Amino acid sequence: MTTVTDGARKPAPLPALRPLSEWPRLTSAIPRDAEVERRVAEILGQLTLQEKVGQMIQPELAELTCEDVREYRIGSALNGAGIWPGGKRHASVADWVETIDRFWTAAEEAWRDRPFRIPFMWATDAVHGHNNVHGATIFPHNIGLGAAGDPDLVRRIGEATAREVAATGMDWIFAPTVTTPRDRRWGRYYEGYSEDPAVVHAYGRAMVEGLQGDVTALRTDGKVLATLKHWIADGGTENGSDRGIARCSEDVLRNIHAQGFLAGIEAGAQCVMVSFSSWDNPANYDHTPGRAQPYNHKVHGSRYLITDVLKNALGFDGVVISDWDAHAEVAGCSPGDAGYAINAGLDVLMVAGREDWQSVYRTTIRQVRDGVVPMARIDDAVTRILRVKMRAGLWDKPRPRDRALTAPGTGIVGCAEHRALAREAARASLVLLKNTPGLLPLSRTARVLVTGSAADDLSKQCGGWTLSWQGDDVDRADLPDGTTLADAVRLVVGAERCVVDPALEHADPADFDVALVALGEDAYAEMRGTLKPWRSIGYADLKLSYARDLKVLRRLDAANLPVVSVLFTGRPLYCTEEINLSDAFVVAWLPGPYAQSLTDVLFAAEPGAPAHDFRGRLPSSWPRTRDSAAVNRIPPHLPDYRVPAEETAPEGRHTPLFEVGYGLSLRDEAPPTGPLPLDEPPEPPPAPAVDGPLRVLDAQGTPYRLRVGGHNTWSGKDVPLTGPMRSLIVHSDPVPAPSGAGRAPDGSAPGGGGTGLRLRFRGHPAFFYAESPTGEPADLRGHLEAGAHVRFLARVIEPPSSALFLACHDDYPAQPGVDLAPLLRQAPPEQWTVVSVPLAELDAAGMDLRHVDVPFMLYTEGTALLEIADVGWRVP
Repeated sequence: MTTVTDGARKPAPLPALRPLSEWPRLTSAIPRDAEVERRVAEILGQLTLQEKVGQMIQPELAELTCEDVREYRIGSALNGAGIWPGGKRHASVADWVETIDRFWTAAEEAWRDRPFRIPFMWATDAVHGHNNVHGATIFPHNIGLGAAGDPDLVRRIGEATAREVAATGMDWIFAPTVTTPRDRRWGRYYEGYSEDPAVVHAYGRAMVEGLQGDVTALRTDGKVLATLKHWIADGGTENGSDRGIARCSEDVLRNIHAQGFLAGIEAGAQCVMVSFSSWDNPANYDHTPGRAQPYNHKVHGSRYLITDVLKNALGFDGVVISDWDAHAEVAGCSPGDAGYAINAGLDVLMVAGREDWQSVYRTTIRQVRDGVVPMARIDDAVTRILRVKMRAGLWDKPRPRDRALTAPGTGIVGCAEHRALAREAARASLVLLKNTPGLLPLSRTARVLVTGSAADDLSKQCGGWTLSWQGDDVDRADLPDGTTLADAVRLVVGAERCVVDPALEHADPADFDVALVALGEDAYAEMRGTLKPWRSIGYADLKLSYARDLKVLRRLDAANLPVVSVLFTGRPLYCTEEINLSDAFVVAWLPGPYAQSLTDVLFAAEPGAPAHDFRGRLPSSWPRTRDSAAVNRIPPHLPDYRVPAEETAPEGRHTPLFEVGYGLSLRDEAPPTGPLPLDEPPEPPPAPAVDGPLRVLDAQGTPYRLRVGGHNTWSGKDVPLTGPMRSLIVHSDPVPAPSGAGRAPDGSAPGGGGTGLRLRFRGHPAFFYAESPTGEPADLRGHLEAGAHVRFLARVIEPPSSALFLACHDDYPAQPGVDLAPLLRQAPPEQWTVVSVPLAELDAAGMDLRHVDVPFMLYTEGTALLEIADVGWRVP
């Protein structure tokens, strides 16, 4: 009999929270220092207004030059996910150090003629390791760490991450995320540690301690500045909407959504990033009433939450930074005007686009001179910036290339010690939901069939924020030392006893002792990972490729082959039938690229090696139904807690299938093995009848809101029919539409006349779409039953350089599309032609025609120049 041990110490229970009736005054582990304050005041008194505003501007690498740093006295910069030195995806550590050193040197040159200097500061998104740098260690995403229940493990991960970030010459990271996620439809759900605020509280403290250390350690080369994000309640929005609206009470805000911030600030966090979301509450007042455009409750514009609460009530004296271009979403602001948000309390403005950050710079200076933005507000912001730079020891640190950890040959980034820690963390995060006695651990001599969509897929294991923003384009070249689950199984049992067949197209189940079925969500990050309010959270309901995993399980069940299922996911999903069809079911979350961590636990230990048991416990409630998206445990520290309107009480049909804290070990007596009750989907109503074509864009204009979104512009930018629109990703211009040009395949003449659009796709991920002005979906299945086509006129001026997709949603590539590039490349150049795609083809691709809020979308990551007109759904 195999003896199973934990292979590691058991973490101590987390401390209980106490209810808060008011905002507490916090004591930071990094207190005020009189000498620092004196030096800050001395420098501040010598700065010009222009120099002060330059310190407040933070552009990104692709939109900033060294000359800009010298001219504008820019105080900091960042590299966004998917932005690398010289555009090199596999830029080396030396490339990063050299790039950051050049900007640091430019800043030094900017102050050469002044009696003081202000060091430059570089920031990056390092949310599960130094994840934007090729070769860095990738740790499990936060939801998996939450399952581990071990703050000390998180502290050690923070220490390792800080060392790798510092080894590339960077000073500042945008982590940890201390949200308390409450709706599984949110695309950032996995960035939260748990729905339990006690876990978030403990982990927020631990990660800050790991990244920064104490007041002395923070000044050394091996530590970096931490950023608590996103202030506040980004995980509590209605319907899990990204950049949505939280409507909870201030008590819920304080006791549920603030807990990670409270602990992190006490631990000494020096930076807080503000949330894109809104808080709709009477306390969130308009600090400049009487304007033509009333305040829209965005947290970026909330003087109450930023200044009154965070800075004054809690006593936070560090830097408050905006999210990526988020000031532009505040009423009264724009991409080039951040005045209202600055007055709310923002200290550093993360403004990506070159024209935009330069406009913010000029506009802020003008607003100070005009009295719109008080000089005292600017002085407060710059005081905080200088204070944090001094606390980080930037005046004492040498240039980036001369720091202790950046020297060639140090080998810190991706070192064996850190990867062993990542493997330990992934092992600790595995949650065993079901087990059949005697099945696990598997024998090392078993004949193993590895199947399922995630069997051999590093992207599914790692999730978003892995080398690129969405992480959906990651391959083996990006993670050269990564191992998929299939790789790891081969290493254990040998290639001769392991067959990998993800779709179960070739293998015969009768040839094997056991099947390992790897289920997995495709990688996603914010926005593109968010599910619309009407979507099911059933795994097999989300994509056709996921439904094929369920079919594989059914085939294996019919073959009577023992099945161990492993689910890679960023959120709890309804998958009861998948559990029923499995003899053992493991939730692996997003463990990262080192799948040996899974086989360490799934298989018996090698002779003389420690065996490992399942230690993970659910950090979030597991849904019983397809619509239990916002069901959370009643917080035990709040005896009078009332479930907010945007959440669902955990009772009746919404009682969790598995509660927070559930998880089996191999020593546990298995619970009854009878099948779990299924939540059968209701029969859809009959398709509504249609009485004519669906207009999208024609001679009368459009009933929809025309927009573009994509790289740097995912929140959407309106496309007018009356004039040009320019953005980084798409240029649009109105053009006259032809009248009667071209003929449809059935011989009928198309429509025409009125206004069309010229669209230039500029080589970035981008989509043009027609959106319902109310945001509500329409049931358009009647058009399918009538045999309708999506039809439009197109004039191809420059054919697509890569795939160009048509869809009836704005979720590509999260949801499917039909590639029009081959058709458009064959069209007569610069002549109007008819493009007609049967709705049946879109339906077969997996599009949801019952819930259509975007009846027309074109998406490409390449270049193209085409004109479109007379867009609609028509029956031939």
